[in-house]
Amino acid sequence: MNPNLILPDASLLVAGVDEAGRGPLIGSVVTAAVILNPDQPIAGLNDSKKLSEKKRELLFAQIQQHALAWCIAEATHEEIDQFNILQATMLAMKRAIEGLVITPGTALIDGNRCPDTDIACRAIVGGDGLEQSIGAASILAKVTRDRQLQELDRQYPQYGLAKHKGYPTKAHLEAIALHGILPEHRKSYGPVKKYCEATSF
Repeated sequence: MNPNLILPDASLLVAGVDEAGRGPLIGSVVTAAVILNPDQPIAGLNDSKKLSEKKRELLFAQIQQHALAWCIAEATHEEIDQFNILQATMLAMKRAIEGLVITPGTALIDGNRCPDTDIACRAIVGGDGLEQSIGAASILAKVTRDRQLQELDRQYPQYGLAKHKGYPTKAHLEAIALHGILPEHRKSYGPVKKYCEATSF
């Protein structure tokens, strides 16, 4: 955040919130909260899934540079296994909202549920394509999550994680069958749980 900015009334500010990584079998679920600056609009914001990787990377930098405030948070694979993916996602969203250096009046949440936070929240199904602040949050979360999987891919190249991003593709399931599971795999997820039960992992 630019320290020289003259901020509007914080109660009028809106934060967009979104997540990335609910479906994959491995790694954290990543969330982001973004308060955009109406005086510095960012062209091209949209649901991150509708953007190319190159465009997401470009917008990632622009969002971090021009937004009034942003925060990226996550819930680990251990927390996902402990609480379930829905509750872990809500926890990560709460962390992102409460990690903002500016407290917004309202948080707009992509989806149909809101996290437990003192900030007033409103859930919007398909919000990442409807609200620019949610689209911005989806980009921060997606790029961060993809970078995490690229790092895991460098550690464990035999799993192809940079390509399938941890989703239960045929290639990923075959890699698990051949090489076993990794410490970062979500043991509560069906294919991983099945492997653990079969091998007494």
